[in-house]
Amino acid sequence: MNFRLRQLFHYISLIFLMISCAKAPVFKKYETVYKIGDQQTWASKDWDDKDWKKGDPILDDGRVFWLRTPIDILQDPERPNPYGIRLEIYGEYEVFWDGILIGKNGNPGLEATRAPEGKIWATFIIPEHQARKGEHLLAIRGSLYYFPDHTGIWSLNLDYYDNLLTDSLIQNSYMHVFAGAFLIISLYFLFLFLNNKKEYPTLIFSICCFLIFALALTVFSTDYIPIHYSVHVIRLQIISSFLLGISFLIPLYFSMQFPYPRQRLLLILYAAVLVFIFLFRHDAFDFKAVGMVLSMWCFSFCVVTYGAYNHIKGARLVLATLLLSMIIFLTFGFVISLYAGLGLILLGMLYLVALRIKDQRLAYENSLVQSTRLQLELLKKNIQPHFLMNTLTSLIDWVEESPKKGVLFIEALAKEFDLVNQMENHTLIPVNQEIELCKTHLEIMEYRKEINYVWEDEGIDSSEKIPPGILHTLLENGITHSLPQDDNIIMFKLCYDANNEFRRYTFLTFAKENSKKEPIEGTGIKYVKARLEESYQSKWSFTSEATDSGWKNEIIIYY
Repeated sequence: MNFRLRQLFHYISLIFLMISCAKAPVFKKYETVYKIGDQQTWASKDWDDKDWKKGDPILDDGRVFWLRTPIDILQDPERPNPYGIRLEIYGEYEVFWDGILIGKNGNPGLEATRAPEGKIWATFIIPEHQARKGEHLLAIRGSLYYFPDHTGIWSLNLDYYDNLLTDSLIQNSYMHVFAGAFLIISLYFLFLFLNNKKEYPTLIFSICCFLIFALALTVFSTDYIPIHYSVHVIRLQIISSFLLGISFLIPLYFSMQFPYPRQRLLLILYAAVLVFIFLFRHDAFDFKAVGMVLSMWCFSFCVVTYGAYNHIKGARLVLATLLLSMIIFLTFGFVISLYAGLGLILLGMLYLVALRIKDQRLAYENSLVQSTRLQLELLKKNIQPHFLMNTLTSLIDWVEESPKKGVLFIEALAKEFDLVNQMENHTLIPVNQEIELCKTHLEIMEYRKEINYVWEDEGIDSSEKIPPGILHTLLENGITHSLPQDDNIIMFKLCYDANNEFRRYTFLTFAKENSKKEPIEGTGIKYVKARLEESYQSKWSFTSEATDSGWKNEIIIYY
């Protein structure tokens, strides 16, 4: 677990390395103006565009429009490295630099009659003689057939052409390593959950890691997966869906670790807020992302703060990671701070998982010690002087009155001690062997108490194994706390059934005047629970209750 913590720290440090390596821009961009129509002279640097409108054009069809953006280059390029320009624009378009066509991305004006071409992110090289220090003009001739309400230049970056091509690949490689780490963590904790299906926090943590992996892969796959702007909105919807899942599951996980009053109601209200943000305006993707992430942080902060106030183990460290993630969010850009912040939050969640696993391991080790101690106490009980004196007294009476039955009594007693000796060092034994021990014990008790004990079993699977002595213990409790019926009979019945989720043993005692109050948990019940915990960890349940005809014990073992 410590190795995985160090590994996660390493991947988070890669993000900060990318941040620290950011370079100062080599250009300055001014306000963009637009005009609907199509005239080739609008690409000229000297064209008078004072009457053009500011902002983004509003279109209702695939008409051609022009965008003009003045740009200042702040320093001359270093030979032989030319400058390039990287654009994110909805639509198919042509790119003009100082009136010269430097690139084409699709077929502007012909979208209605041709198949979609081009991609939403494109990089173009600027001729060296047109990229000197000073004022320049970027002109875009485009059309927007599929999403007329998404016009405009969404992002623009000017740098050395090689840097534009390689920097994003380097950044994407770091983020793919980051995503791969979360995929490995997700699979690891998924397997942990499959081994213990009652540990739902482990499953939630695994799903969170997988969603962050899927989110990073979807966001940073644009360099090797060409995406036309007509399907880009679908990509953004997928990203919003991943953020919705992450924004709900992280506070849900903290809620399970740090319980608080009216938890279900508050989680429902929080889910309603997230759904409202998710459904708010189909095109407001930036608002959705920021709104869901901030809602997640605020709700998680309140839950963890409540846990720290109540001195719940691990809450203070998780609170520190939440505060650090907010500092990163306020200091750096949204995209990088999102993943760095999520990495820190997941690190806090991983710490809670590690604490839980440690507690389970300690509980398991304690159960082994307790099981051994209780086993010795039960063996002492079977050979203690009180038990031996009563048994020997009954044996003397039977030898004097009926020597043949006395011999049978001795054989039954020897058989029980032999069975106990065979199974005492085993963790699991065949259920038929346990049933044989119970029947032998009933033979002995018939001689001792002169009560007719009847044993029945139903649906028993002879291939099943159970911890030794648990049915025998329940049988002893039934004998000790029960009175015979009018016909001097006490009957015991063991039923077995199973499905895809669990195996169940139901042990019934049919007796007269059985106490309707639950008895104080004694050594026998403690032994049963310790044996179940030793063999099945937390994948079991045990109940004991009175019935109209006696008593009912139920053991459920989950797969």
